Amino acid sequence: MSLALVTGANRGIGLALVEALRKRGSEVIAACRTPSPALAASGAEVIDGIDVTDEEGVAKLSQAVGDRKLDLLINNAGILVWGDQLTNIDFDGVLKQFQVNAVGPLRVTAALRTRLSKGAKVALITSRMGSIDDNGSGGAYGYRMSKVALNMAGKSLAVDLKPAEVAVAILHPGMVKTDMVGDHGQIEPAEAAKGLLARIDELTLEKTGGFWHANGQSLPW
Repeated sequence: MSLALVTGANRGIGLALVEALRKRGSEVIAACRTPSPALAASGAEVIDGIDVTDEEGVAKLSQAVGDRKLDLLINNAGILVWGDQLTNIDFDGVLKQFQVNAVGPLRVTAALRTRLSKGAKVALITSRMGSIDDNGSGGAYGYRMSKVALNMAGKSLAVDLKPAEVAVAILHPGMVKTDMVGDHGQIEPAEAAKGLLARIDELTLEKTGGFWHANGQSLPW
């Protein structure tokens, strides 16, 4: 039975990914800051108190994994600070988004790199708002910049993990109806999770480091 680890697993896309993986028969380690009743009901192994920006929290997660080998690591934890326009930039919010959205996934992956089995896959849940070429509306400085940084981290991880035969996917889930966007999305979390897992299933070492929409579209950098 395969073993997957999902961060930010207590709600939204993370919870939907946990539930979908469990339905497929995978064992799942679900990492989150605060547990939820829905996550507890999923049958996953819940590790709470995990803040991906905190070295001690990530060390706790690494200890919980122990000597087990991961077949899949999904870095899903992320935040969005609203109202970030040029006339009113929340610089503390910009830095917080960098810490959670970009540094956090790198911190988790680095800590768990020796737990990734040969043939394992790493998925980074990013956003097409991290595409420089696709930015036609401006604003959202902290979120956009943090996701560009995450995308670059994913590209470097793809290079550095390839010798260990670990492939990396950089994935945009679509505009999903979650609390983070005030439920103003276009698709449900379960549909997003289905698309994300399909892209992960298709991932090979030859395709490592690609930037894709959950629907399979290759996205511009």
